Amino acid sequence: MKELLYLKDEQLKELIEKIFVSYRETFSDAKKILDRYSIGLAHHKVIHLLSTHNGISISELLKRLKVTKQSLNRVLKDLIKLDVIIFQKDAHDTRIKHVFLNEKGKKIFNEIFNLQKKRIYNALLNSNSEEVINFDNVLSKIIDG
Repeated sequence: MKELLYLKDEQLKELIEKIFVSYRETFSDAKKILDRYSIGLAHHKVIHLLSTHNGISISELLKRLKVTKQSLNRVLKDLIKLDVIIFQKDAHDTRIKHVFLNEKGKKIFNEIFNLQKKRIYNALLNSNSEEVINFDNVLSKIIDG
């Protein structure tokens, strides 16, 4: 653990490369399914967020994705055409729309998730509990900046 106190640029570059490659491989699994539905990574991000935050408002979706309204609208229009999402007006404020995955949307999410789950599950299964906890902690710290 002491060697981590003296990380050099080359070691950090290698770590960043591993993060990039693990991201690429995990999402290349999803690409096969996305291609089947003629949608891309932006669509997958929305589908993923809706799977964990079903009924999220458009404004909250924008905040979580960190994209422009124009970008999100393009993706949402595609998902409407594909018939995977539905909207519902807020009961208290009709200006607010909530977005939900319908059954087809949930099916697409589950197809992608099951492929990604295999890769991540195998990696976690082949790690001891301390490695898993430390990995999760480091990822959280990377996310928090």
